Amino acid sequence: MRKRFTVIYVAAGLLLSVLLIVIICNAKVENAAAGKTFSKVGDVPYNKVGLVLGTGKTLEGGFINPYYQYRVNAAVELWKKNKIQSIIISGDNSTTDYNEPGDFRQDLIKLGVDSNHIYLDYAGFRTFDSMVRLKKIFGQDSVTVISQEFHNERALYIAKREGIVAVGFNARDVNAKQGIKVQAREKLARVKLFVDYLVGTEPKFLGKKVNIQ
Repeated sequence: MRKRFTVIYVAAGLLLSVLLIVIICNAKVENAAAGKTFSKVGDVPYNKVGLVLGTGKTLEGGFINPYYQYRVNAAVELWKKNKIQSIIISGDNSTTDYNEPGDFRQDLIKLGVDSNHIYLDYAGFRTFDSMVRLKKIFGQDSVTVISQEFHNERALYIAKREGIVAVGFNARDVNAKQGIKVQAREKLARVKLFVDYLVGTEPKFLGKKVNIQ
């Protein structure tokens, strides 16, 4: 019986430790982004470059991913209101039949964005990679990040660590029921972020520098 209680206490202690870590990491990310995310175009300060963080265009069954569509709409709105001059689309293109940046580019052009102002980052496999590459590859030390608010917050924490002056424009979010899995993954991603800095993680790829005209 005593051994059983010991196991229970150890398990409970581990669970509480994990919860505490998640809470601390989440708080640090939110604090770093406080006052730097905007949901109205009129409130967003001008930046030369907007960075769209990639996601898949379609869900199982062929339905359009709402996170994707809302980010497209947000980027178009910023560009048409002259809040950004150029757009970098950073996403996953790890296979020949999966091309997040390419999908975004096509839809942005369809909605009126000048193709000459669109730049593609095919190696944005993670938000961490996208933000580090923004500075090291695309030479930008200021940016407007375009994604949902929870995603922008994590990106802005990375920006702060990388010496990038960044704000976030919050694309429309999905409802709680639809987004519950994404929100759960986000909590873990915020913990992983601190692990990345602890162990000195680098982007999967860097490569040649790209000049933004």
